[in-house]
Amino acid sequence: MTDLVAIASEGLSARINPFGAELSSLTDAAGREYMTDADPAFWSGRAPLLFPIVGALAEDTLRREGQAFRMPKHGFARRSAFALTEQLTDRAVFRLEDSAETRAGYPFAFALEMAFTLSGMTLAMMATVHNTGDAPLPFSFGYHPAFAWPLPGGADKAAHRVVFEADEPQPIRQLDKASGLLRPDGVPSPVQGRELPLDPELFRHDALIWTELASRRLSYGADGGTWLDIAFPDSPMLGIWQVPGARYICIEPWQGHSDPVGYAGEFGDKPGVMVLPQGASCNFRMDVTIRPA
Repeated sequence: MTDLVAIASEGLSARINPFGAELSSLTDAAGREYMTDADPAFWSGRAPLLFPIVGALAEDTLRREGQAFRMPKHGFARRSAFALTEQLTDRAVFRLEDSAETRAGYPFAFALEMAFTLSGMTLAMMATVHNTGDAPLPFSFGYHPAFAWPLPGGADKAAHRVVFEADEPQPIRQLDKASGLLRPDGVPSPVQGRELPLDPELFRHDALIWTELASRRLSYGADGGTWLDIAFPDSPMLGIWQVPGARYICIEPWQGHSDPVGYAGEFGDKPGVMVLPQGASCNFRMDVTIRPA
């Protein structure tokens, strides 16, 4: 079993698994856990990183210049061993670089760095994608953290809600259950102004997906209980998901999404894919601040 890397501030402690650079635990000074219990009866993930794709490709196939490469759902970062490149009391940085194994399915040179920093009651996460090759780098990136639902603090599970920083009236998108691809038709949003009351029934058809999102901040919690303030300034899309009945809720800032149903074009031309010039880098930040009950 891989040893977890521990960091701490005066208010929080976090443990990160170098396998996938996955946040495994976030606790406060009282030992209360804010992440999923990872019950395998529902889903054993905790906070996988989605790279170099978000969601699924048609037939799990990445197409580039007439060639086809196999790419599983959400990409390979979550199943890769990252190198620990920096560790301080309150900070840890991990790095994944391309290899013969990654190039077999993703024929590009890259480096993905993942930094975790604790300060007070805030966990700051920063993913940095570097194009280390001699050609443009197409990719998507997403966070997939599963937070406890209900949060510690005593509020009833049914009282929890998501509050966006702006009104979100636009239709949401859903996945085709058979293929995992993005359906072309939007459905009416369950958001009421800025608020999304959480109910397991929302997820009977899989994730709620916003491909056009006004907000770059939101809060998750319940009145009289704990709240998480979540900022994702670099991610224009969002997924919210759980297996109905589980004790977690995934709040997932994304740059990218599954292939649209019927899409058969080049990966670099796909909606939601970023193309990074040679030698360039870009960041994706996600901050989680805990407001205890």
